[in-house]
Amino acid sequence: MNERVAVLGAGGHTGRFVVAELRRRGMTPIPCGRATDLDVALRGADAVINCAGPFAATAAPTIESAIRVGIPYLDVTAELEVVTDTFAGCAEASIPIVPAVAFYGGLADLLATAAMGNWPAADHLTIAYALSSWRPTPGTRATGRVSAQRRNGRRIAYTGHRLQFRAGDAPRTEWTFPAPIGTRPVVGEFTMADSATIPTHLDTPEISTYMSSNAVDDLHAPDPSGPVAVDERGRSAQTFLVEVVARSAGVERRAVASGRDIYAVTAPLVVEAAVRILAGARDTTGVASVGARFDAKDFLNSLSPQHLTLG
Repeated sequence: MNERVAVLGAGGHTGRFVVAELRRRGMTPIPCGRATDLDVALRGADAVINCAGPFAATAAPTIESAIRVGIPYLDVTAELEVVTDTFAGCAEASIPIVPAVAFYGGLADLLATAAMGNWPAADHLTIAYALSSWRPTPGTRATGRVSAQRRNGRRIAYTGHRLQFRAGDAPRTEWTFPAPIGTRPVVGEFTMADSATIPTHLDTPEISTYMSSNAVDDLHAPDPSGPVAVDERGRSAQTFLVEVVARSAGVERRAVASGRDIYAVTAPLVVEAAVRILAGARDTTGVASVGARFDAKDFLNSLSPQHLTLG
């Protein structure tokens, strides 16, 4: 395999992980800056991965360029509004489009798909995140500001089969995570991109989301410093666990993934998706989430144990 993959935002924190993972997988990254003439850059590529946030500014023009050139498009956005815009506008696109193939978005989408298995529908899905800490990158902070502006500071929750706005402070409660984490304080209605991707292919009226309170407090802390690398791969010491619980008619099914560094783990997620598309799945055009486009269990297993521990 020597496919060439354009990476928009290759010099950013997540982009550097993606470039390294492409090289590790035997592919050739083509770094693209924000000022790049995209059509010219993409004509030499077999696919494009967009890592350049805020994605409200970069997703649509990059998708349009990928369509003109005729190559698959993937991104790592956590901007829920961008995901909904992409699904709304790209259903009939002539290329494969896979948005939000990242820690926030793709991972929980895959876990929810695996947890539901052969169920045609679930009464309720819960997505619970436990982060040991969260030192957001400047890109995370910038995209968060853009999303907050687009929703006028309101929160979003998925309830009654649709995304709805919420006012006021998010609820705080507790969630019991698998050992060794156990019961922790969490912030409810911490709605991320997975609440936009999951309903496009899984039937559920309610998605509850929780984030460990310490991570939310870190996110809102005034300290502007981002992740600190502690190993040769550039990963931070941050650890995470994501648990998805599907409930139907009183029965529960669970899927769990844990690992290290939410930014670093995005790279194997999106690169694995690119590899699969270039190996044959590119014939399925239009927009679809990673959980809808691929066999979720097989996809997750391909990342274990090197990148994820599954439970």
